[in-house]
Amino acid sequence: MDESDTEPPLVVVPGADPSARQLCFAWGPAEVLVCETLFGRAGGSRSRAAAAARALTRSVAGTGEGAPSSSRVFVVRRDQDIYIQTLRKLFNESHGIFMGLQRSEEELAGKSRKAQLVQVSKNYRSVIRACMEDMHQAAVSTRDPALQGQYSTQVSILSAMELIWNLCEILFVEAAAAGPLLLRLLDWVRLHVCDVDSMVREVLSSESPSKHKLFWNVVDVFVLQGRMDEARHLLSKEASANPTSMNMYKILDDLMKKMPVPSLGNTQTLTELELKWQHWHEECQRYLQDGTFASNPHMESICKILLGDEDAILEKKELMTTWYHFLVTRLLYSHPTVKPLELRFYAQSSMDLFLGGESSPEPLDMILMAAFEFEMHQVIKECSIVLSNWWFVAHLTDLLDHCKILQSHNLYFGSNMREFLLLEYASGLFSHHSLWQLGVDYFDHCPEYGRVYLELHIERIPLSTEQKALKVLRICEQRQMHEQVRSICKIMAMKALRNNRLGSALSWSIRAKDAAFATLISDRFLKDYCERGCFSDLDLIDNLGPSMLLSDRLTFLGKYREFHRLYGEKRFPEAARLLLTLMTAHIAPCSFWMTLLTDALPLLEQKEVIFSAEQTYELMRCLEDLTAGNPDKQKFQDDDVETTKVEMLRLALARNLARVIIKEGTVEGS
Repeated sequence: MDESDTEPPLVVVPGADPSARQLCFAWGPAEVLVCETLFGRAGGSRSRAAAAARALTRSVAGTGEGAPSSSRVFVVRRDQDIYIQTLRKLFNESHGIFMGLQRSEEELAGKSRKAQLVQVSKNYRSVIRACMEDMHQAAVSTRDPALQGQYSTQVSILSAMELIWNLCEILFVEAAAAGPLLLRLLDWVRLHVCDVDSMVREVLSSESPSKHKLFWNVVDVFVLQGRMDEARHLLSKEASANPTSMNMYKILDDLMKKMPVPSLGNTQTLTELELKWQHWHEECQRYLQDGTFASNPHMESICKILLGDEDAILEKKELMTTWYHFLVTRLLYSHPTVKPLELRFYAQSSMDLFLGGESSPEPLDMILMAAFEFEMHQVIKECSIVLSNWWFVAHLTDLLDHCKILQSHNLYFGSNMREFLLLEYASGLFSHHSLWQLGVDYFDHCPEYGRVYLELHIERIPLSTEQKALKVLRICEQRQMHEQVRSICKIMAMKALRNNRLGSALSWSIRAKDAAFATLISDRFLKDYCERGCFSDLDLIDNLGPSMLLSDRLTFLGKYREFHRLYGEKRFPEAARLLLTLMTAHIAPCSFWMTLLTDALPLLEQKEVIFSAEQTYELMRCLEDLTAGNPDKQKFQDDDVETTKVEMLRLALARNLARVIIKEGTVEGS
């Protein structure tokens, strides 16, 4: 591109082969333009870069790939998710939760503060779930396969976000202790990992539930998730249908009923729980060794699961589907009093046992593993890389920062992690035509760099309408951002002037306190008056108030309009004094003097004498100064209209002077 061009230049990727097709890019405020250029065979690195671009971008132009003349152009946005309509609820509602958290920071302390933070975390999760349900509904209702695929992908992402957030809530926000920790993890598994409701409905709605092919699968899932009451209810149907198994059923039902579980009310100590659990475990072991369930493989398998037999639990791998479900089931039946710091050891071994070298951990697995290892910074880092927007890490980090558990982690340029992530998230919001308003509040709560970022971003907002400009202006005024206020007002004043909307232009220039621009617009008002014989935007000019002191020309405009108002109200003496003041104070432009003197003619011709002798002499002097001091004197004299005006003024002034002298002499004589 030419150096004279105002567009940013395209930059070729450094180190690229000049004989091959290359990727070029141009940076913008919130996005980057990526395109392919040159001919030739693309190398492997270019192919990978193009694939990444296609995954993250919206193609705006292009032809078939691979053709010699093909060209593909991409717009890579920093935060593409903010343009997804169905995610607007996530951004808008979480903003309210965020602001409430900032305001309540010092209100509560101790247990009350902890309960409040847990509730805030749940509020965030409820917003994620509501958006997930909306997205799922959109996926079901659309007929466009491409849109359906996009919605399904978003549902998966939101589901993963809620899964991670809920685990962080248990481990970091609530910081559940040994005992209650296992109960929270069981709730986590039941909510997120294995939804068996449809399978249960299918089994229970059948004529003979115990004969259904999925009957034992449902029982096993209930046992694996610690849902003993539901498992016992289903087993009772098996006992009713098979009286021969009644004895085994009663024993298994009794074991499941007596299984010790932690309590949330701190009604028993961990030592008491461990003793009860040990006795119960020995009882289960005795029945299994006695061969009580040998004649029924399903019940025998359940008894092995109750004993925490890892091989028996792993046989139900397909029902658990994930290693973290296996982890929680393993803890439930082997280590119910697990302490938070012991989770890392069980988590790692559970993942190794479950995957068994058959597959590699996915990014989600690594994030959850980092959480179980209490590596909070690693969780945030991995989520920043994997997730498609900054919403999750920004809000989670802010919440953890309020919990006082996120150690200050200063980055190399000085900002801490919380502020850095909030700045990135808010910057993405500012690239959206309406969500930028949310970004303002996020910048406000970044004490170190928030104001600087806000000043830079707010200058880039397109001021497409006056309503939007007023909204931006109000934000700047509330924060004493004087430079941005002046800049916005000047831009809007120039736009109004280009559209010949003088009233709006004058209003904006006054708000900007720009004396030079106010003078320019005042001259335009006066020029229009000379051409049309009347003022536009009278309401504005009549109510200038102290603002007219911004410039001499604006003062003259306001006072000249006041003269016309006094004249219209037939307050002739006051109008005459004001007119004379405007001329003698030298705030009127020289080009307007003839207009002012012409305005004096009707007052000079009134039946009642308006101007005194001294005032008449002043008018005469002004007229002579005008005719004698005009640089285009010869042209002025050759203009018949101007010459006629001058003669009429001289005659009117002479007659008025004569009338004044006679009137004043009569008064003195009497």
